[in-house]
Amino acid sequence: MDLRGVGHRYGLGGRWVLRGVDLALPAGALVRVEGGNDAGKSTLLRLLAGIDAPAEGRITGRPARTAYVPERFPAALPLTATGYLVHLGRIHGLRTAEAKRRAGEWLTRFGAAEHARTPLVELSKGTSQKVAVAQALLAAPDLLVLDEAWTGLDTAARTELDRAVAERVAAGATVVFVDHDPRRLAGAADLTLRTGDGGVHRRTVSPATAPVTGPRVLIEAEGPPGAPLPEDLPGAPVRERGTGAAPDLVRLTVPTPYSDALLAALLTARPPWHIRQVVPADAVHASDPRKPPQPAEQTEVPEAP
Repeated sequence: MDLRGVGHRYGLGGRWVLRGVDLALPAGALVRVEGGNDAGKSTLLRLLAGIDAPAEGRITGRPARTAYVPERFPAALPLTATGYLVHLGRIHGLRTAEAKRRAGEWLTRFGAAEHARTPLVELSKGTSQKVAVAQALLAAPDLLVLDEAWTGLDTAARTELDRAVAERVAAGATVVFVDHDPRRLAGAADLTLRTGDGGVHRRTVSPATAPVTGPRVLIEAEGPPGAPLPEDLPGAPVRERGTGAAPDLVRLTVPTPYSDALLAALLTARPPWHIRQVVPADAVHASDPRKPPQPAEQTEVPEAP
């Protein structure tokens, strides 16, 4: 997706919020947007999502399946939670039965299944936000734009949204997000954009050198003798090969939201990898960061059939 010479301003003749923006957003990337108040973060996200049209320049390559979660969800609609989600699913080209099935799955994942038949106007702010997030994920978008989407969610739902973001990136989608919490998906972003002074400045993050400030998971996996790791593993894990008695054991460390996607990639590889243990990484590295992987004696995760 490319932005070339893009600018936008408030009102006819109003001040320019963004001007001369030139960007290329890659597929399969997690993009964090930062900036001060009124620096143009939400404006940039609305332009990316197609909610607003640029006052100048052009945006090309926007995927057909693009989804957007605003900071404030307009819940005053004459529909139930499920009715709204099915309606949005139909707009995205899903059949009614499939849209209803996916609506139920996402409401369950975000802990809102009991409100499936509740009118939107009767939902609490937190539950409304869960519906807003569910509608964006319903049709597996190739571009997902999240403007403070975690605001109002409870802890479990925030964690589930972290996981859903990782799943979309692992599936090859581009996810662009703003969040007031600097710890949100810390260490996971492939690219950081900063708005300010009417422009957008980019900073590419190298997963190998980026500071990791959020929680991480360590996965120890063992492959067939001499087998290479699958390519393009979710979360760009830090890798450490085993030595001595365990040469085919690999230690992989990823930000927590990517752990499920990484496990799935290992278990569905051909041939599949055997998972020896899954543990919080920080505790392991804090006790002995240079210790090579050793065969684990913990409960094993079964291999994929």
